[in-house]
Amino acid sequence: MSENDSILVFEYFTASGEKDKCIISEAEELIFALLDDLKEYNVDLVINESYENAVKEYANVNPILIDENIIDWLENNASDFDNAIFIAAENNNNLFNITKILEDNGVRTYTSSSEACFKSSDKYETYESLPNTVPQPRSFRFKIDAKGYWKRAIENLHEKWQAEDPLTPLKLIIKPLMGVDCEDIVIIENIEDLTLDLDKIFTPGSRIIVQEYVDGVDISVSLLSDGKKAIPISLNQQFVELKNDKGTYLGGKIPYESKYKDEAFEIAKNAVEAIDGLKGFVGVDLLINNDEKDIYSVYLLEINSRFTTPYVGLKQISNINIGDTIIKLIDGEMDIDDVDISLDGEVEFKKFGESLEIRRI
Repeated sequence: MSENDSILVFEYFTASGEKDKCIISEAEELIFALLDDLKEYNVDLVINESYENAVKEYANVNPILIDENIIDWLENNASDFDNAIFIAAENNNNLFNITKILEDNGVRTYTSSSEACFKSSDKYETYESLPNTVPQPRSFRFKIDAKGYWKRAIENLHEKWQAEDPLTPLKLIIKPLMGVDCEDIVIIENIEDLTLDLDKIFTPGSRIIVQEYVDGVDISVSLLSDGKKAIPISLNQQFVELKNDKGTYLGGKIPYESKYKDEAFEIAKNAVEAIDGLKGFVGVDLLINNDEKDIYSVYLLEINSRFTTPYVGLKQISNINIGDTIIKLIDGEMDIDDVDISLDGEVEFKKFGESLEIRRI
């Protein structure tokens, strides 16, 4: 961007007027962290009118106050802007839809391309897109039918996989094909559990991915990418609660020390560089395997082609301005090999009821 150009900035929930405090607490932390990173830029901020007073302190921000869904607003106004950086998740395909609208209107984005968003949002597309050098749990996708044939198909899959190692009880994990933050994850410890009320979670017509369950430590890697090359900037611990055979994402800790750090970094870097169009801030979810006899110590679970919660923690302890660095990388003003990041201290972020608490430790 030239010195006088402006950049369109928004976060899906704070722009659309989301009222759920559990959702909005994390969304607010993300958008205000990004605004702070962009203080040297002319920012056109799209935000719900309820935030009018909260954005007055930013001298560089031109607030665009709306009272409608951000996607509806973008369909009518995106063509008025040249550059954009935004925050959104995969819910209801929002991340892909927003990116496609911006691309179709000729807006230069400092986030992943729509094609990359699609491939990483669809967990099975991710699974098939990655090279064999990236370890992943065995996976298969199914479409939920009203008569329950999908359950029989999973039973057959379980029987086939279990036959390969009859002495080790096989557990499965079922997830929505497109989901976020452990949403609607179900652990199947016994194949007989498929007779439970899973139809209430996975409704007819929806699509799921079934994976071989790997027991281990949940971690993630945060990276920066210029669209061709990626650089890992932190290894993060993830707090995931498994209760009543369901998973819930509760937060995390940065940085996380592990003897598998270099291996996790290499897997995450290879995965991001294998999918064309992943740009900006990218998160990769992985698992450190508890089974030391397994051939793989670290498994890749999924890729998030977007700003993720660790960004707000990294902002407190990293020596670089992440938002500014992303823009310079994608504009070609900085080479990714010249990004020299260090972390000073530790940060923990946890969801408590309706709030996200962030603290240095």
